[in-house]
Order: sequence, then C-alpha cells, then structure tokens
Amino acid sequence: MANKILITGATGNIGAEVVRLLSVRSVPVRALVRNRAKAKAIEQPNVEIAEGDMDKPWTLEAAMSGVDKVFLVSSPDPRQAELQANVIDAAKQAGARHIVKLSAMGAALDGLSVFQKWHAETEQYLAQSGVPFTLLQPNSFMQNALSFAPTIAKDGKFYGSMKDGKVSFVDLRDVAAVAANTLGDPGHEGKTYVITGPEALSFADMARKLSAALGKPVTYVDLPREALVQAMMGVGMPELVAQGIAGLYEWGSQGKQAVLTDVVAKVGKKTPITFDQFARESATAFQSAATA
Repeated sequence: MANKILITGATGNIGAEVVRLLSVRSVPVRALVRNRAKAKAIEQPNVEIAEGDMDKPWTLEAAMSGVDKVFLVSSPDPRQAELQANVIDAAKQAGARHIVKLSAMGAALDGLSVFQKWHAETEQYLAQSGVPFTLLQPNSFMQNALSFAPTIAKDGKFYGSMKDGKVSFVDLRDVAAVAANTLGDPGHEGKTYVITGPEALSFADMARKLSAALGKPVTYVDLPREALVQAMMGVGMPELVAQGIAGLYEWGSQGKQAVLTDVVAKVGKKTPITFDQFARESATAFQSAATA
C-alpha cells in the first residue's frame, strides 16, 4: 500500500476525482483545503482533511507531515509559479519522495498563452528542486466546452478563434485517472505524460457532435483574435484571462493541439472518453443554460 498522498486543489474538479479514485483503492489520502467547511463532498474513507493555503507557506508544514507523495494542482493565477513553489518547498522540507504536477500541453516559457508560461515556470522550479517528479500535460478539457453553453442555449452558436485547428480534447475524468495511477503506482518518476482524448476535432467538428447530442443545430463561428478578446471581456472576463485563452486558440490554430497519445489507456488504464459521450452526458447542462 502506498504511503500517504497529499492532494492540493482537492475540492476542484480534477482534485476531487483524484481523491475519490485513490479512496476507492484504499490509498491513504490527505486532502488540502483552504476551508474545511467546504470539504463535505470529498469526505470519504481513507481521506483526511487538512486545512492549508498555498499563499500562506506556514500553514503547509503540518499538512506535509508524514506525506510521501504530493499532487500539485491549483487554479490559474498570475502568481501561480510563486504559490506552487511554496508547495514544492514545503514538500522538499518534509522529505516527500515524489511530486506529480498537473501542467498543460505546450507548457513553455515562450508559450503563446500566459497559462503555458505559468506552468513552465513551475516545471522549471520543480526540476531544480531535487525532488523526484512527474509532469502531467493534458490537452484542452472537454469540460471547457461548457463555457459555450449560454450562447449555444440562446442562439445555437459558440465562438472562438481556432480557424480549422484540431484539438484532441480530453475528459477531466481521464486526466484524474492518469493522475491517480501516477500517484498510486510505482515507477512514474522522471516521466512527462502528454494526455489527450481519442480523436482530434476542429471546433466545426465539435459543433456537429453537439448538434447530434442536443437535437438542434449548433454552429461554430470563428472570430478574429481581438474581436474574441473584446467579446470575452464584454461578459466580465479579465483581460489577462481573455488574452490567455486567445493565445491558446492561436497555438491550436497552428495544429499544435492535434497530437494523439495513448496515455489514458496505458497509464490511466481505461478506455478514453469520447467527445460524443461527453456531449450526451452534458446535454442537460447545455440546455439548462437557456434559463440560467
């Protein structure tokens, strides 16, 4: 049985699923949360709840006590590299033997998106820490399509600036499966896993699949980058985030997100979820946005 594993971001979509998968395997887990009152959903067998905050390094020492491995994930933030470095430092100080970082496909200091740059900064810091590590670099999540739900529900359209670029979208649950096995099984240190779904789709392909799942026409509308940024900012999105998303679209439009790997099958040990399956399961979410 594996020693105790600390899961950061434990109440997030991926973190919570990793907690669940490890709990099912009877792997002892310590779930790091900022507010214990909000951790009801992850209270499961073999799961210990610990309060701590990446922005308060002194709160991480107790959370790291007795921990053998760490799953490092947090929400996008301009201070992401600093916040995640606090976790890496605390893990090293506590003697953790393995850190698994959730990064992103295309992470690079000169990436077209700030999200890629932020992840690359942490990857570099982690490599210099001396702690054995594994990098998980998933492609865009299928669940990101839910951000299109309001306009799909309203007028059957969604917008981007991907041109004809294709993306091997991956379901969050498949990413969590890879993470859980990387943490729960030996032999993954020093590896970088690029995690993709089973097929590469253009946004027009995605529109056709959504049309079939929802039983109504859905159309993708391609916009110039700056028009898209202004539209996103117009609904309240911070400019930095809007530009970051537009940067990912620019990168994807160059064909960089069409890569296919077998990591979900080999490391996650499961059949990867298709976009058709995701669309069928999420149909209600797309429809309910009409009345949200």
